[in-house]
Amino acid sequence: MNANHRFRATALAVCLGLLASHLIAAEPGPGANVAFREGVGQIFERHCVRCHNDEDHKGGLSLTTHKALLKGGDNGTAITAGKPADSLLMQYVQGDKPEMPKNAPPLSKDQLKTLQDWIESRAVWPDAITLKDRQFEGQVWWSAQPLRRPAVPVSNPQAGPVRQNPIDAFIRSKLADKRLSPSPEADRRTLIRRLSFDLHGLPPDPADIDEFVADTHSCAYERLVDRLLASPRYGERWARHWLDVVHYGDTHGYDKDKLRPNAWPYRDYVIRSLNEDKPYDRFVLEQIAGDVLWPDTVDGITGTGFIAAGPWDFIGHAEVPESKIDGKIARNLDRDDMVTTTMNTFCSLTVQCARCHNHKFDPVTQTDYYRLQAVFAALDRADRMFDANPAIGQQRQKLLAEQQRLKGDEQRLAAEVARLCGPELKDLDQKIAAAQQAVAGQRRPEYGYHSAIEATADKPKWVQVDLGREVPIRKLSYVGCWDDFNNIGAGFGFPVRFKIEAANDADLAQNVVVLVDQTAANLPNPGTTLQQADVQNVTARFVRFTATRLAPRQNDFIFALAELSIFDAEGKNLALGATVTALDSIEAPNRWAKKNLVDGIFTGQSGGDINALREQRATLLTKKVSQAVRDDVLRTETALAEVARQMGSLPAAQYVYAGMVYNGGGTFAGTGPTGGKPRPIRILKRGDVTTPGDEVGPGIVPLQPGETGEFPLPADHNEGARRVALAKWIVDDNHPLAWRSIANRIWLHHLGRGIVDSPNDFGRMGQLPTHPELLDWLASEIRGDSHRGSGQFRTLKQLHRLITTSAAYRQTSEITAVETAESPQSVDSTNSLYWRANRRKLDAESLRDSMLLVAGKLDDRMGGPAFQDFVIEKPEHSPHYQYHLHDAEDPRSHRRSIYRFLVRSQTQPFMTTLDCADPSMIVEKRNETVTALQALALLNNKLVLSMSRHMAARVEASSSDGGMRIEAAFRLALGRRPTPDERAALVQYSHDHGFSQACRVILNLNEFAFVD
Repeated sequence: MNANHRFRATALAVCLGLLASHLIAAEPGPGANVAFREGVGQIFERHCVRCHNDEDHKGGLSLTTHKALLKGGDNGTAITAGKPADSLLMQYVQGDKPEMPKNAPPLSKDQLKTLQDWIESRAVWPDAITLKDRQFEGQVWWSAQPLRRPAVPVSNPQAGPVRQNPIDAFIRSKLADKRLSPSPEADRRTLIRRLSFDLHGLPPDPADIDEFVADTHSCAYERLVDRLLASPRYGERWARHWLDVVHYGDTHGYDKDKLRPNAWPYRDYVIRSLNEDKPYDRFVLEQIAGDVLWPDTVDGITGTGFIAAGPWDFIGHAEVPESKIDGKIARNLDRDDMVTTTMNTFCSLTVQCARCHNHKFDPVTQTDYYRLQAVFAALDRADRMFDANPAIGQQRQKLLAEQQRLKGDEQRLAAEVARLCGPELKDLDQKIAAAQQAVAGQRRPEYGYHSAIEATADKPKWVQVDLGREVPIRKLSYVGCWDDFNNIGAGFGFPVRFKIEAANDADLAQNVVVLVDQTAANLPNPGTTLQQADVQNVTARFVRFTATRLAPRQNDFIFALAELSIFDAEGKNLALGATVTALDSIEAPNRWAKKNLVDGIFTGQSGGDINALREQRATLLTKKVSQAVRDDVLRTETALAEVARQMGSLPAAQYVYAGMVYNGGGTFAGTGPTGGKPRPIRILKRGDVTTPGDEVGPGIVPLQPGETGEFPLPADHNEGARRVALAKWIVDDNHPLAWRSIANRIWLHHLGRGIVDSPNDFGRMGQLPTHPELLDWLASEIRGDSHRGSGQFRTLKQLHRLITTSAAYRQTSEITAVETAESPQSVDSTNSLYWRANRRKLDAESLRDSMLLVAGKLDDRMGGPAFQDFVIEKPEHSPHYQYHLHDAEDPRSHRRSIYRFLVRSQTQPFMTTLDCADPSMIVEKRNETVTALQALALLNNKLVLSMSRHMAARVEASSSDGGMRIEAAFRLALGRRPTPDERAALVQYSHDHGFSQACRVILNLNEFAFVD
């Protein structure tokens, strides 16, 4: 073992690769070949070749052949033929804690003797023998074994009475094996508080506590569970757990971390699905392939937000083409995230470890991994349009299809016109384009007026010119803006509907004259063409331009106007330099300012040359193109305009950020232009996009004997067929991982630790199940084995009810036994056998929401865009999210935390301190820490101070007595009355420092921050 100490810092990968100078090659008989292969060869194949092969050759060594072995080695001697004790190989695999095999169980005594005997007999390796990786051959890991519903253990009378719940039979059977007993049931106040936080993420109302404590009905507890599960608060609570696992966020992440304003429909989909108790297989199918299986449903579309929930490299996709190496890397990593999220979430399988090499510990090859990448090879992440009303959606799709057809006709006719007119038309078109560019190039930096941004188009906005006195008005002119934001260009922000009014009072309260009324229907955008209107016999001081339906910008709506001119009978512009007011305004000089509306500057002022060129073009068309072709062109243009009008009359479409076939924009081409044809996927040697290998088709990781890796899809299949095949494989009754995975996740959040305490890794590097039979029983429950044909299986609420009504769940978290060698805390200090309830902290969201609730400020509105608890700087480029500038008193931010806007690059400091999940990471199980920083944050954070004041005001309004106030505050925050000592101390503290400070103390109690 001295050599072992000398080389302690050296990995066995290096040691095994050292030059085996005394190894003897031979050509023995068939019997010797068999003996080597079934002895030493089998040991190498099962424990070594995975790392020491022609691909990886750790330490410069490949253990595939005798010749490969002789090639490798860094220095020294790994095997000294005839001398096992002098061979470093033996030294590294022997001992109490052998260094090898790395991250794997040690070799058995028989295996060690086989190696020792081989070396003693001169370490003969037959030339004819080639070894390969057989680590998993013939082995089926526990998680991949078929899922069969186990029998419920027979109750042990000595373990105490068991409620009619099979879960307790499994738990108490394990406890009995260790001669342990369960803990007593917790008191009712503790139970209702525990249930409320577990199922709602909120504390119970004091009145509900009193009612439950006083309820003598034998089913009082079960009725409470049912009531809590039926509440919409349940979906909000458990959606948070799910969103942690899929690393949902409202920004892209990476360098620029731009806002992702349409992520929230997926979050609402998760909440809605949980509240509806959607069958779990349907829940999985919708998230992977809902747009294919149920394309006419909102859930079918919004569910695919799962595929796009993770980070997205804006620069690598939108600013770097796919043909560049950096673009290839970005898209490879993007598909890796899709694969990782899918397989970790639904299967608890770490397939991502096989991106650069075969999985070191689980039976996942690089081929398996890249087959999974091929499933998502056509997809990108982008905003996908959908309609809540299926009939409207179908109408919109028909119009879009008609628009696409007409655009095809338009292109065909344009080609015919170009052929007939020859180079002269091309020359004119180039001159017109150049003239348009010149006009655009003359733009001054004063673009115009810009309203505040809205989430919907139906928020009216107005801007008003004060002419200084009552004057006769004879003519108006107005013109749209030019801004290249999102490639909008001419007509940026020009309202879809609007009106112009005049009056003699600034509020337009009386004697209002409507000068222009364009509010009846949506109008085509005039771009930057000057619009004019004659006025008859109107005298007024104020002229107001009101946008009654805002213009679409990107994923929001605005009103922008470059110039508003008001002329008298002599043609004088009365508005030039006048005072401008507005409902709201983005003041970002020089580009955007109210004063720009009347500065006389607007794009398109010098358009005379363009008009002359256009007249020449019209003359050429008349001369060269037949009337029939020109009629076809006109009919096509008219039809396109009509389609645009009809589409404009439809309700505004909704969008969800989802995995989809993208039709391109800028250098981010997507696969839409190629008809959604999946990108070819090749196995990348060591994960390097510059070293592609064989192409692979879509498929899965074969888990069951006889299962093939590649999907048997027809050659002409579409991309959606790949996702459907993957989704159906995951939820197949014979696929055990999905059912075990979700059962374990639910158990984790109710009992404080998973039966498998590595929820995303059911492989060899994960934790083994503490109660494998219980896990399989729960998985069988959610798979529906006990409810076949009832139509009521595969739902999560059924499992919630089973777990929360068990005696194991109802136990006290207190340790009641005196510690001895035989006591539970000594035998099972980690409580892996669940002999008591685990004491748990409130997660960050529950703690924040509880403060809002007890302060009387919680806004329980459900759904919709996220609230922002920050101020954004530089929103159009690389946003800076400034949390310290947010006003804690802003009622818009007093909604439940599930609706908080989640930033990836700059997480919310207060929530992060409280162990909130980082949305850039897949978080299957949160950290649970107790730190001094948490205590300081809870004492001094602006939100805590604000809610302390509001809580005090709420309680003070109900009583003037100091003692009664403390009692009311305790009841709100803790669900109990204070002890006499607590009451006296806080009454005095309130007298000395104010009642809001006493409330601050209560919100900082450990009892407030823990479930029980």
